[in-house]
Amino acid sequence: MSLTQRISLHDVDPDAYTPMYAMEKYVHAGTLGEPLLALIKTRASQINGCAHCLDMHVREARKAGVDQRKVDVLAAWREAPGLYSDRELAALALTEQVTLISRDGVSDAVWSGVVAAFSEKEIAQLLMAISAINVWNRLAVATHQDLPDATD
Repeated sequence: MSLTQRISLHDVDPDAYTPMYAMEKYVHAGTLGEPLLALIKTRASQINGCAHCLDMHVREARKAGVDQRKVDVLAAWREAPGLYSDRELAALALTEQVTLISRDGVSDAVWSGVVAAFSEKEIAQLLMAISAINVWNRLAVATHQDLPDATD
């Protein structure tokens, strides 16, 4: 099955992405770091089934120096907790629950893990990063956005 891109939002209205670029600027200016952001974006993209974003963020993870094993087993991170830091585990748990928020919300246990691993300012950055990638995923999946160029 071949999917044809339904619409290019950038071509139709380049200003449509302006708020998203502002969110990305905020997220990347924070203290979470590119390796953690790449894991968050990759995990949300896996859950949301977004090939465009998954392709992009796996490459970003490699560029940011994320260990390849972490990327390879990310979909099953709970089965390999020793591979990830406490901050990564807390961020991945929050990423999953926010991405799937309609199921059960965000549990107190996950929230406690986040509070133990991150400052309040970092929690704000984390929530914005998770929110941003979920918006990007929804836009890309809804429009059947083409894969990015395969250059690293």
